[in-house]
Amino acid sequence: MRRAALLLALVVLLAACGGALATDELQGVVVDPPQPKPSFTLTDTSGDPYDFALATEGKAALLYFGYLNCPDICPVHLAQIAEVFDQVPDVARNTEVVFVSVDPQRDTPDAIREYLDKFDSSFVGLTGTLEELKAAQEAAGVPLAQYVGDGEDYTVDHAGWVIAFAPDGLNHAIYPFGVRQSAWLNDLQIIATQ
Repeated sequence: MRRAALLLALVVLLAACGGALATDELQGVVVDPPQPKPSFTLTDTSGDPYDFALATEGKAALLYFGYLNCPDICPVHLAQIAEVFDQVPDVARNTEVVFVSVDPQRDTPDAIREYLDKFDSSFVGLTGTLEELKAAQEAAGVPLAQYVGDGEDYTVDHAGWVIAFAPDGLNHAIYPFGVRQSAWLNDLQIIATQ
C-alpha cells in the first residue's frame, strides 16, 4: 500500500511539473491520415544539391523552415531535438534533421552551418533562391514565409512547427512551438522506428 501511495505521489509530482509520462502514443499533433514526404531540392551548406525525399529515404526526418535571426521558436526547437539526440543516440543515428532557411538574404551557407553546429553538427542546413524556397514550402504544405520590415531590419513570419516523417516516408505528426521536451523524447523514439 505504501508503495502504491509513493507511486501515486510521483505521478502527481510529474504532472505538476509538466512532465508527460512516456507512452507508446504520439504526443505531438497527430496527422490523420499520414501525409507523404514532399519532394524538393535545395542547396546544402557545402553548396551541393540536396533532394529532401531521396536523401531521407528509409530514415526518420524532421523538417523545419526557419531563419537564423529568429529570437525564440527556431533555437528552442533545435535545442530540444539536440537534447533528445544526446539522450538517445539510436534516435540520432536514424534521424535526419533538416533546417531550411527562409531568409536567403541574410542566412549564408556558412552562417547556417555555424548556427546548426551549436546544436548538433549532424543537422542538415538548406537554402535556395526565394523561388526555390517558395516551392519547397508549398511542397511541404506550410504557409509561405512573410518578410516584415524594411531594409536589413526585418523579421520573418514563418511556419513555427517541425514536420516529422517516419522511415516509412509518411508524416505522422507535427510539433508546434511549445511542445514539451518530454513529448519530443517520447515521440522521436516512436517515429524513428515506424
